[in-house]
Amino acid sequence: MNIDSINEKYMGRIHTVTLGATKDQGGTRTNTVTVGGDATLPFLFFEGEQPNKAVVAVEIWDIPPTEWNLVLQDVYADVFSNPVAWAKKAVEFGADLILLRLKGADPELGNKTPEQLANVVKAVLAAVGVPLIVIGCGIDDKDNAMPVIAEAAAGENLLLGVAKHDNYKSIAAAAMVYKHKVLTLGTVDINMCKQLQILITELGLAAENILMDPGTCALGYGIEYTYSIMERGRLDALSGDDRLAMPVVCNVGHEAWRAKEAIAAEKDFPDWGNQAKRAILWEALTATSLLQAGTNIMVMRHPEAIRLFKKNVDELSV
Repeated sequence: MNIDSINEKYMGRIHTVTLGATKDQGGTRTNTVTVGGDATLPFLFFEGEQPNKAVVAVEIWDIPPTEWNLVLQDVYADVFSNPVAWAKKAVEFGADLILLRLKGADPELGNKTPEQLANVVKAVLAAVGVPLIVIGCGIDDKDNAMPVIAEAAAGENLLLGVAKHDNYKSIAAAAMVYKHKVLTLGTVDINMCKQLQILITELGLAAENILMDPGTCALGYGIEYTYSIMERGRLDALSGDDRLAMPVVCNVGHEAWRAKEAIAAEKDFPDWGNQAKRAILWEALTATSLLQAGTNIMVMRHPEAIRLFKKNVDELSV
């Protein structure tokens, strides 16, 4: 008896977005990174094409992150004070992109000027050849420095963020003038994600120049909310809703490495096993879970977690 295969047929597709620009494209990158283009749910290759694998952006800061766990300090302590050396090490660990968090703009952590921040961005660009994601410190008034940074890196096709309801205008305007992309930040709310995209495109930035962080949660700390929002967004996009057809970025490292299970000492919870091993697995499992929901760029920290994640991507992409 023959059984006919019943496959879903979708009318929509996730936008294809390229980050970085090589010399002949007006930038200085040795390579670009292209994400998106998916025409089906993750890894259902029999239903549609998924031309670009998920990639990893390794997170670095412009100042030493003193609150980072000792497991991470063991890996990066020698470069914490030097974002250039840190970026180089991240590339050695398998970074497809660098996410540079300009935490030094925070008034309590250095209060760096826009010009100082721009100089850090230029130094990192000169040190490595991979594309950059550049995000601010999270304080809206300070993150308005993005136009200065965007101008300093004109031609490099950065991903600038994060654009939220209170600061999206300056970031989107800078991206339009200096030819960069924009990363939006949702609050694990599908309607908020849509609204941000509408507001930014109304300013004149094409939808194909926007990527979305729907609001990432870690394993055991709300990951099901992120997963369900991403899954719903992917289904709506494949059904033709262009407001949700942006590639997805998940800031896994930041979330996973503040989970109690990742940072609690073994002496306090002996039944939980080796702290370093469980912390690495917490990041890797958060990442591989959200990969199944459709993440295109995974922001990570520990090299072993990155290795495990990339191994999973390769195995699923055969």
